[in-house]
Amino acid sequence: MIKLLSSFLMVGLISTPVVAKDILSKLTVSDGFQVSLFAKNVENARQIAVSKKGIVYVGSRKAGNVYALIDHNSDGVADKKMVVASDLNMPSGIAIKDGDLYVAEVERVIRFKDIDKHLKAPKFEVVYDALPIERHHGWKFIRFSPTGELIIPVGVPCNICAEDERFGRIFALDTNTKQLKTLAKGIRNSVGFDYHPSTQALWFSDNGRDMMGDDMPPDELNRLSQEGEHFGFPYVHAGAIIDPEFGKGKKIADYSSPALALGAHVAPLGIHFYRGKQFPSSYSGQLFVAEHGSWNRTKKAGYKVAVATIEQGRVVKYTPFITGFMQNEETFGRPVAFAEMADGSLLVSDDYANVIYRVSYKKIR
Repeated sequence: MIKLLSSFLMVGLISTPVVAKDILSKLTVSDGFQVSLFAKNVENARQIAVSKKGIVYVGSRKAGNVYALIDHNSDGVADKKMVVASDLNMPSGIAIKDGDLYVAEVERVIRFKDIDKHLKAPKFEVVYDALPIERHHGWKFIRFSPTGELIIPVGVPCNICAEDERFGRIFALDTNTKQLKTLAKGIRNSVGFDYHPSTQALWFSDNGRDMMGDDMPPDELNRLSQEGEHFGFPYVHAGAIIDPEFGKGKKIADYSSPALALGAHVAPLGIHFYRGKQFPSSYSGQLFVAEHGSWNRTKKAGYKVAVATIEQGRVVKYTPFITGFMQNEETFGRPVAFAEMADGSLLVSDDYANVIYRVSYKKIR
């Protein structure tokens, strides 16, 4: 592991403040890799999407904004930041398809047509507006499936509860017919998923319930095996723990177990299968995981980017990749989500430090 060097960033011709430079000096990354700042002052940066022209779009949760970041000279540093939409209802999730930018608010999905050409005065249309209005776990992560459906998770509006079929699921939306179907259920709150580049299997993160102590229940990485599969919530957690409030009369064997049980409260958010060519071949098709970090644990946990090594549909190794976001119980950053650039570098958002990192690889000589 090697320590990262601070770098400078220009966004809107304003030099990097000390706080942005300091976050880099805290981080440690796997050997051969380096982390730099692609952009700073991106308030509450959440999901990222990159257009064919290389414009980086970023959603937010608390800020209510959607940003566009432009690297005009392709030097790996954004030199212009634009707010393309504001005053939205927790627009955390974004995705791009056929040049259109889709943004998921709590209760609806909106679309900005041909967004790259309309950055200065973008207009949107409503794609779907029949999602629940509850804001508790109401923010989204969205992505298009290999078959063209828009995948939308809806978390439960509680810490632990048995809700109706509108909640605790991952849905697939046909954006043409507006038909919504359930892909997976028994999920507390997933804000990260991706399709395996070879098998096309859907993998997703899930955040476990609170108030069962520091070490229970585990958060999860899951793999969907069949449509409509039930992953246990609120009855069974991590394929091993009967819930003390809702689990009476339930059997562990009736629900799907996770592909990997993570630490309790580490809060896995974005996950991403690496498809690029810049990183060593050992990273090809492997799963990056952003552990956002605990908020109510006696001793903080998570606060890292890790790599899940997957072989034949199974996680065989789980390795820290970027650490240092939290040190001695002090928080410096909280990783959220990923996106790949055309050159194979990896972008990582941080909604605490309000930055976008760029992870690149240089061969060790």
